[in-house]
Amino acid sequence: MNPRKNFGADLDARKGLFLQLGLVIALGVTWMAFEWKTYETGPMDLGTLEGVLDDEEMIVTNRNTPPPPPPPPAPTLEFKIVDDKIDIIEIDLISTEIDDDAAIDILEVSTDDEVFSFVNVENRPVFPGCENLPTEDERFNCFNLKARQFIGKNFEFPEMAKQMGIQGKVWVSFVIDKDGKVTNVKVDRGVDKLLDEEAIRVVRMMPKMSPAKVGGRPVKMSYTLPINARLQ
Repeated sequence: MNPRKNFGADLDARKGLFLQLGLVIALGVTWMAFEWKTYETGPMDLGTLEGVLDDEEMIVTNRNTPPPPPPPPAPTLEFKIVDDKIDIIEIDLISTEIDDDAAIDILEVSTDDEVFSFVNVENRPVFPGCENLPTEDERFNCFNLKARQFIGKNFEFPEMAKQMGIQGKVWVSFVIDKDGKVTNVKVDRGVDKLLDEEAIRVVRMMPKMSPAKVGGRPVKMSYTLPINARLQ
C-alpha cells in the first residue's frame, strides 16, 4: 500500500532554506531602507527681486569763508632825544683802614652768668687726681671715671626702696661753678622719690675741682650724669 504523503509537497523538508531566505531578504530590505536617499525636485524659486537703489543724497552746503583779517601794522619806534648832561652825585668813601696810632676800644664780653655746655668750653673741668694727665681728652675721661667711682662709693641705696624693689637709672644735672664747686643739682629724669633724693645728695658731695675755662677765664659749665641704681 503506497503512503498517501508526498515528499515533494512536504514543507517541513525545506523549512531551513525558507528561513534563511527570509532572513536574507529582511536584511536586504532593512539595508536598503537605511541607504535610501531622497532629493528635492529642484531649487526653490525665490521670486524676482524688484527694487530701485537710490543714490545716496549728498547735502551740499555753500559756505562763504571770510577773508583773513589784515596783519596789524608794525609798531612805530619813537626816538626821544634826551640831554646827556647828567649830574653825578659824588659819594664820600670812608676809609676802614686802622691807623697804628689810633686808640681801639676793646669790648669785653661778660661771662659771669653764662653757663656753658661741656662741648663749648676750651678747657673742661679737672677732677682731683686727674691733673697730671697730658691731654685734654685724657683729663676729661678721667673726670667721668672719677665722678662715677665717687658716686658708686658714696651712694646709699634707701632701705625702703630695697624693700619695695625700686631700681632704675636717675639722670642728674648740675653746674660746676667758676670756683669748681658743684651747684644747681637737679633730677632731669628720675625713677622714684627715694632714689632721686639719694642721687641729689651724693652729687652734692662731689669734691671741689678745677673749673672749665674759655679764653683762659674760668666759667660755669653744666653737665649731666646717669646714676644706675640697681639691686644686687
